[in-house]
Amino acid sequence: MSNPWLSSPAPDDPSAWRDRLEEAQATGGGAPVRSIVQESWRRARDRAVDPDRLPGAIDLDEDALREYRAAHPLASAVPIIHRLLIRHTFDAGLIIAIGDQSGRLLWIDGDRGLRRRAESMAFVEGANWSEEVAGTSAPGTALALDHGVQIRGAEHYSRIVHPWSCTAVPVHDPASGRIVGVIDITGGDDAVAPATLPLLEATVAAVEAELHVRRLDALARRAARPSTPSRAAAPPPAPLVEPKLHVLGRETGFLEAHGVELELSARHAEILALLAWHRAGLGAEALALAVYGRDDALVTLRAEMVRLRRALASAGLSALAPVSRPYRLPVPLALDAQRVLAFLDRGAHRVALGHYAGPVLPGSGAPGVEAVRAEVSARLRDAMLADAHVDTLLDYARSDEAALDLPVWTAAFRALPVDSPRRTAVVTRIEAIERELGR
Repeated sequence: MSNPWLSSPAPDDPSAWRDRLEEAQATGGGAPVRSIVQESWRRARDRAVDPDRLPGAIDLDEDALREYRAAHPLASAVPIIHRLLIRHTFDAGLIIAIGDQSGRLLWIDGDRGLRRRAESMAFVEGANWSEEVAGTSAPGTALALDHGVQIRGAEHYSRIVHPWSCTAVPVHDPASGRIVGVIDITGGDDAVAPATLPLLEATVAAVEAELHVRRLDALARRAARPSTPSRAAAPPPAPLVEPKLHVLGRETGFLEAHGVELELSARHAEILALLAWHRAGLGAEALALAVYGRDDALVTLRAEMVRLRRALASAGLSALAPVSRPYRLPVPLALDAQRVLAFLDRGAHRVALGHYAGPVLPGSGAPGVEAVRAEVSARLRDAMLADAHVDTLLDYARSDEAALDLPVWTAAFRALPVDSPRRTAVVTRIEAIERELGR
């Protein structure tokens, strides 16, 4: 029996197939339309969705979108989604979209040319792609049915979307089971390839594991706080979103704080990363040595600090500007590299690998950054070799960092069952590495 959640097979004559589906939509369904598509069309007609109008209504303007994204539960999972999907989407010419439980698209990434084309159908951040607004589409229908689903071409209710195909899977809160969002891949035929739905389902599993870990962290922090009696129950505080600094796999830093997103220069990223890593702070000489490689570069360091504070102030982030004696950050700054190590410490190897987008500021020659980069890379490698599941170890082996790491590939080979068909590919890779290394 065919899987009803997978798209119809690619037609031999796409034009004729589209004509048949458009006729079926106009007449209320029938062959060759899948039942879940027919039922979605029926819901769209019942809601008076116009198949000839632009499907995605813009629910959130730029400012509202920025604030809403910063507080959304999936904000913490964006790096892991990118890590697991971004290479696949760029290689295949596809788009990743992350939406909320109402079908509003909050983040979109992937092939830039395709993203520009998708803007013509209002497939943009802030647009609502729920069934109520856009009719049949993978993100909207996945939310309506609470199940991963693929929609190919003319299966979409809106005619302007017929050149596109998509796969989407809802994301659930691990504690309550409620839907908190949806992850979607959109593009051409590759977006509804048979392997795309399992890929998204695996990504959603990793995201839900991340949400579970964050919830446990929050509970642990709450339990550690001393309880104080109160005369009246106070309303729950608004969720606090810790400022984040992204430096993994990036030549420059990317700062997210208080709804503001700021691209940092390479030097400013080095300084903030070092101060986030050394939370107690660094003396002027120690910081100068860590950044410039010599402790007599104090004048240069002080001038750069002035520029950094000015850059933060211009972005409305003066509260994050380093203070002196010693140089330190006035508020905690979550460094993505430290998050990876925290997951490793908890034994969440797959989640850690999903967050690891690459070495810390790989283009930096600052001695302090080189030391941090080496420590993070070494601890990740050691954890993968020590007790990672074989699937996670293979994912790590295929990364740029471990592509020529013979001990990693050898460990993966030994961890595979003797009858695993994947052993052949691993042996081939080991032989290629040995030739590359001249062994």
